[in-house]
Amino acid sequence: RQQRSRRLRQLRRLALGQGDFQLRDTAGAARSKADFLGRWVLLYFGFTHCPDVCPEELEKLSRAVELLERDPALPPLQPLFVTVDPERDDAAALQRYLRDFHPRLLGLTGTPEQVRAAASAFRVYVSAGPRDADGDYVVDHSVLTFLVDPDGVFRDCYGRSRTAEEVARSVRGHMDAYEPLPP
Repeated sequence: RQQRSRRLRQLRRLALGQGDFQLRDTAGAARSKADFLGRWVLLYFGFTHCPDVCPEELEKLSRAVELLERDPALPPLQPLFVTVDPERDDAAALQRYLRDFHPRLLGLTGTPEQVRAAASAFRVYVSAGPRDADGDYVVDHSVLTFLVDPDGVFRDCYGRSRTAEEVARSVRGHMDAYEPLPP
């Protein structure tokens, strides 16, 4: 218990995900971090034109959520996808793209400034590459899935080397050990 408490204090000092964000979902509704308080969140930053990494990570995230949903005793978990390419990823593009993944995976986009602020709150690196002759480009970005607890506190992150089963096991461990912040 002391080790978990120490780890949580260390994570808070990192100040990852501490800021708010103002984005829009695929239905056009304004969304902020406060909208997800009270629920566990698995959050991934990516873009719909990504040729391989983002689809693989979203498949893994979706599979982890499915594994966790098998246990009805676990608290609700909201999967989120925040674009790092708001120029091409409007609400309609996100909706088309995300329908191939978990049915509750919610896509968020916004102005370039709003997206930059959301990525910055999680210290996500984002850099658009040069455009080719057709005007196409890729966006280099951090490849991490973040776990945020019901208090809105960053709890863990998972890189490419983690399997869906490992992510689900870790999330379950955090859920089991969770103690709400005092008011």
